[in-house]
Amino acid sequence: MSTTPQPTLAEVREWPATCSVRKAALAIGCSPTHLAALIRRGEAPVKTIPLGTSRRQLVITADLVRLLSGEDREAA
Repeated sequence: MSTTPQPTLAEVREWPATCSVRKAALAIGCSPTHLAALIRRGEAPVKTIPLGTSRRQLVITADLVRLLSGEDREAA
């Protein structure tokens, strides 16, 4: 089990424009493996962008903030 505390919404708002899947998963409260699987299946609750030609994805922090604050995705 991770000893890293879950960041607050205020802390996430201070993050750069994008963040790693691992960091986003910590904020959401799920495992990085689970979030990565959701991303691969196109079912992620946050928007991501691919990084280069690799399978690596970056999570858009503004969309993560939207999710954590309970905003409706269609309204955004």
